[in-house]
Amino acid sequence: MIGVMQETVRRSAEIDFTRLARDIKQWGAALGFQKVGIADCEMAEAETRLMEWLADGRHGDMDYMARHGAKRARPAELVPGTLRILAVRMDYAIGGARSSSEVLDDGSRAFVSRYALGRDYHKVLRRRLQRLADRISEAVGAFNYRAFVDSAPVMEVELARKAGIGWRGKHTLSLSRDAGSYYFLGELYTDLPLPVDEAARDHCGSCRRCIDACPTGAIVAPYQLDARRCISYLTIEHRGSIPEVFRAALGNRIYGCDDCQLACPWNKYARLSAEPDFAVRNRLDDATLVGLFAWSEQTFHERLLGSAIHRIGYERWLRNIAVALGNAPTTPEIVAALRARCNHTSALVREHVGWALARHGA
Repeated sequence: MIGVMQETVRRSAEIDFTRLARDIKQWGAALGFQKVGIADCEMAEAETRLMEWLADGRHGDMDYMARHGAKRARPAELVPGTLRILAVRMDYAIGGARSSSEVLDDGSRAFVSRYALGRDYHKVLRRRLQRLADRISEAVGAFNYRAFVDSAPVMEVELARKAGIGWRGKHTLSLSRDAGSYYFLGELYTDLPLPVDEAARDHCGSCRRCIDACPTGAIVAPYQLDARRCISYLTIEHRGSIPEVFRAALGNRIYGCDDCQLACPWNKYARLSAEPDFAVRNRLDDATLVGLFAWSEQTFHERLLGSAIHRIGYERWLRNIAVALGNAPTTPEIVAALRARCNHTSALVREHVGWALARHGA
């Protein structure tokens, strides 16, 4: 242990951390990150908000949120020895996809949140973060680190704010003046005493477009989200029956919801991504509900393996589409598609199919 401490002191004395911080940002840009920022570990104010949110039960049945509790706001408890966090941004807005508004206005089509149209972002960012860590190791030798991409008790939006990447918008997503909110976040916890960046300042002002645009009223106040009402939560995280009170509001959204982002004026500055992994797969930007509902379980796994959508599983996939079909215009094709699933082996699927058929008077 003494030897390790001596090596740490020796390394700290030899390294120009200000220069290293500049180099890290350049290496990150070369790896495809649109921005890299550096934050310290102090998040007492964010921890207070988190604990209040959990106490109000607004995390729904995301039990892991409560299980980790305050550890989310204490990086050095999650990864002992952590001194700084490298926060990274990777834009995902893609060109060539059918307009979100056009799909949402066509009740026979399936709307998938734009971030999920391509390859699973968890894998893409994690691989790049590992390469960034390897590049740092080449420069300074071995150091302690751990990479996160929406996969552990990490307050990524708060860390992004502290690192100067973007502020926490009223919809609770990270917002940047030069990129809107169409970007992924990742983090590299490190034991390197790097200089920290200036925190991002809030630029939402008096705007409340995201609040007014939410179909289910999930943004209960500026900067406050009740996940139990959120369509993204209901279609992705929630494992059981979707409450009937929210089903009509889902419209044709079968995976996630972008309404608060579509309403945000800052997203007119969103930059198109050149990352091929985020390009549309399986024509999910313009698929019909009937076509997707007809997929067998094998087809679901074959086509969506490697996609963020795959983790919800086939049962919830059918559940979500059944609700969307119930909200679609009544046609013989839609009624026939629903009737074909009336006797599905899953009680969850049968329940939502029955609701959808009743909506069509069938």
